[in-house]
Amino acid sequence: MQYRVQENTDNVDWQIVCKLLEEAGLATHSVELTRKAFESSYCVVFVFDNENLIGVGRAISDGAYQAAIYDIAVLPSYQGKKVGRMIMDEIHKGLQNINSILYASPGKEFFYKKLGYSNMLTGMAKFQNQDIMHEKGFID
Repeated sequence: MQYRVQENTDNVDWQIVCKLLEEAGLATHSVELTRKAFESSYCVVFVFDNENLIGVGRAISDGAYQAAIYDIAVLPSYQGKKVGRMIMDEIHKGLQNINSILYASPGKEFFYKKLGYSNMLTGMAKFQNQDIMHEKGFID
């Protein structure tokens, strides 16, 4: 299958992005906050099947040696079809020679391990709502 990759935020329908994130089981925010997060990112990836948005991802970075990858999401009907790998490959192209960290949704860790990611022994997080992140399995 041939998909179209877009690496900028031009003409993105942010309501559809929010819906995709929700359908993929990721945290959701307001349309405006989602737009701000993607537009402020170091690199972004949007994947389309014809004109239908089927996957997204983004990274923030200092552009020198550190980056964090967020919001890797693929519509459930497209999962298992290498769309997530395509998103990650495009993000990695924009982060050459830069260390990358991310946190995976519980149950999706194996996907990232196949891409060369390892569990961090000293990773720490401070979330706005620690209880919810604990319930979802992100923290002890």
